[in-house]
Amino acid sequence: MTPVPPTYSAITLNINGEKYTLPVDHRTTLLDALREHLDLTGTKKGCDQGQCGACTLLIDGRRAVSCLQLAVAAEGREITTIEGVAEGEQLHPVQQAFLDLDGYQCGYCTPGQICSALGMIEEHAAGWPSAVTDDVRPEAGPPPLSADEIRERMSGNLCRCGAYVSIVQAVAQAAGAQTAEAEEAAA
Repeated sequence: MTPVPPTYSAITLNINGEKYTLPVDHRTTLLDALREHLDLTGTKKGCDQGQCGACTLLIDGRRAVSCLQLAVAAEGREITTIEGVAEGEQLHPVQQAFLDLDGYQCGYCTPGQICSALGMIEEHAAGWPSAVTDDVRPEAGPPPLSADEIRERMSGNLCRCGAYVSIVQAVAQAAGAQTAEAEEAAA
């Protein structure tokens, strides 16, 4: 490895279970590090201002817009991009639901939508309320995952094609499948 200039750092990123070491300028966003340095192009660049959600991925299991996250700040964290969602050839239930219910049109926002849905389903299962949750008391538990709940929780992800109805249906189907699997495992 060549010497690292003072405005650069050599960092190691843990992405989809693999470690990648690379020199990056301190101002490099995680999105640019993924796309330009590591050829992980599934995460899309949309607005580059954190407003459209096209670049959504998971950091330590939580949703993050990678265009606002510096790559150096992601060192040591578990990063999951769309490339790491499936188990080999087996699609994740969220991916399968998007396919089954046409939760995409042009497909540009789909990686961010899927990563956001994964994080949203976990947030819901943990009992995190949203702006439309009727009873926000912790003892109330997770609210029913209604279409309004899904729309509110996914509102940070825009779809310029307007596939929102199918996206809501896909998220509901995937969340139901995940809940059923969890109940079977607990029994």
